[in-house]
Amino acid sequence: MMASFGHGTRRHPRSRGRTWSRTGPDRATLGIIGVICAVAGFFVLGIILGPVAIVCGWLAMGRTWSGSRPATAVVALVLGVIDTLLAIIWLSGATTLGNGMLF
Repeated sequence: MMASFGHGTRRHPRSRGRTWSRTGPDRATLGIIGVICAVAGFFVLGIILGPVAIVCGWLAMGRTWSGSRPATAVVALVLGVIDTLLAIIWLSGATTLGNGMLF
């Protein structure tokens, strides 16, 4: 007990400059990663990058539908859904997208 001198770590467990969680990327970064994955998924590996974009968008939105949502999170989520649906349709053989391109 002598080492604490009355200043325990229960009141201030973190230093003043570090008030955010360092366990993973923040919401803005997740939104940008989701948009990049969604756009790249239109050209290659849409069945993989589409769901990655959906997950990144959902996590960037804070895992809730209520409240304010960043635009990049919504864009990542919507493009990820579109990308995944197009990949499923393409894999099912219902339509041909012309060598992986949308045109």
